[in-house]
Amino acid sequence: MPEHVKHIEWHDLDKRKFYFFGPTLFLGIRTVLYPANLVKTRLQVQRNNALYNGSMDAFVKVARTEGIRGLYKGFMVSCFGLFAGQCYITTYELVRARTSEYSTVIRGFLAGGCASVIGQTITVPVDVVSQKLMIQGQGNHSVKLKNSKTIVKEIILSRGPIGLYKGYLASLMTYAPTSAIWWASYGVYTGLIGSIVPAGTYHILVLAPSGVMAGVTAACMTNPLDIVRTRLQVEGGNSMLLTFKSLIQEEGLAALAKGLSARVLSMAPSSFMVVLAYETVKRLSLKEEEKNALVEEELYLECTC
Repeated sequence: MPEHVKHIEWHDLDKRKFYFFGPTLFLGIRTVLYPANLVKTRLQVQRNNALYNGSMDAFVKVARTEGIRGLYKGFMVSCFGLFAGQCYITTYELVRARTSEYSTVIRGFLAGGCASVIGQTITVPVDVVSQKLMIQGQGNHSVKLKNSKTIVKEIILSRGPIGLYKGYLASLMTYAPTSAIWWASYGVYTGLIGSIVPAGTYHILVLAPSGVMAGVTAACMTNPLDIVRTRLQVEGGNSMLLTFKSLIQEEGLAALAKGLSARVLSMAPSSFMVVLAYETVKRLSLKEEEKNALVEEELYLECTC
């Protein structure tokens, strides 16, 4: 890791500040990115372009037929995921701190994968409910929309409590690799960009583009898994393999790219904003002595440029 983009470690943080600033900033990010996630979900669930023809067409049609509120269906339920996000990042930082003997890439891969396991255990029930809310009333004003409480009751009555974890394995097999690849790629890109920019370059000018590139890399590599996960959670089914085979047989290999543009459009800016927000949260949460030391170090680097 280049000296001028030094990673702020877990032990450097005031945890009370960290757990206040984190949820606040990430709620803002979720608000901005939610419409793209809703569009992605609808595209992945529909068969043979039945209603929407691409991401922009879906966005315009949802906004026109369902209004701005339509782009935020399931948003309140999804906000429960903020707690999962804090558990995720805590796990990431703790695992990263305990694997200090490994390279940045391996630490990122291991920590990202472990963090995803914890995060998904909390997030999957939220996803199952919010995705069902997302796809309600597509292009049909006459359909009576269900609230989250009704959906939860229906799931439990039809499948039992385990129904709230429909697609849990698929989620792990999607998000654990995505998270691991994202953090590993982030380490690679940070090192590459950090090695070619002048010393004293403001750290965020290295970290932000690294985050965007990591997001695009992870999105492209794991999109087929995300499609299978979404269909399992929304439509039902008992097997990732059978769902995957059915997808290929019915719609061909091109189906593996369904929602990819929406996923990239979601993950690239989200990665940019996550890096900005997370690095900001960490700097705001520094212990006073660590904050003073970091300021002195940055001033020194600027003076030696």
